[in-house]
Amino acid sequence: MPVRIRLQRHGKKGKPYYWVVAADARSKRDGKFLEKLGSYNPNTNPATIELNIDNAVQWLVNGAQPSDTARRILSYKGVLYKHHLLGGVRKGALTEEQAEAKFNAWVEEKTKTIAKKEAGLDKEKAEAKAKALEAEKEVNEKRALAAEEALNEDVEAEITEEAIVVTEEAGAETEATEKASAVTEEPEAEVAVAEEVVEEAAPVAEEVVEEAPAVAEEEVAKEGAPEEEVAKEAATAKAEDAAAEGDTEEKPAASDKKK
Repeated sequence: MPVRIRLQRHGKKGKPYYWVVAADARSKRDGKFLEKLGSYNPNTNPATIELNIDNAVQWLVNGAQPSDTARRILSYKGVLYKHHLLGGVRKGALTEEQAEAKFNAWVEEKTKTIAKKEAGLDKEKAEAKAKALEAEKEVNEKRALAAEEALNEDVEAEITEEAIVVTEEAGAETEATEKASAVTEEPEAEVAVAEEVVEEAAPVAEEVVEEAPAVAEEEVAKEGAPEEEVAKEAATAKAEDAAAEGDTEEKPAASDKKK
């Protein structure tokens, strides 16, 4: 029966890994197999390959045919090279010791190459990480600067508001002081006006005081004359009354005489 060295899929969706198996060519891909030769995980960088080199070489010697992907894996691990060396041994071109020495030298060189590649990958990872950290640092610095500017703007706004409030309070105090000064000046002006009025009224008062006795005498003289006239009028009235009474008494007497 024909034998194929091929991959058998395992793993979950999106993250597969494979077994390297020797199976009947007529069986399904994920069906029964004759022997598991190793595993292949493409999810890592570089890919992780574990392989039983001697058993794989033996299957090649027995006539198994690898698939394209399996052939690349076998070449990467040196299975095809060792199979070639063993062909030279069978033909008598090489001894087994020489073939083994060449294969070991190739493996050592391959190991160095893989190690160099891994070192380069690690360096790239470190550089990428450093760049990411630098970019993150720049972003954080920009954020901090923006936050500081915003804080300064807020502080300036608060200072401006406080200055406005202080200015308004100072203006109010100035207005109050001006009003107080005006109120203080008004009494002083009133006092000055009063003093001027008093000064102006003093000569007038003196004149009034000087003229008062003469005026009083005139008023007394004027008042005296009417009183004398009133007395005269009163006396005249009394005389008339008396005369009237006398006439009244005399008239009844005359009437009596007539009787």
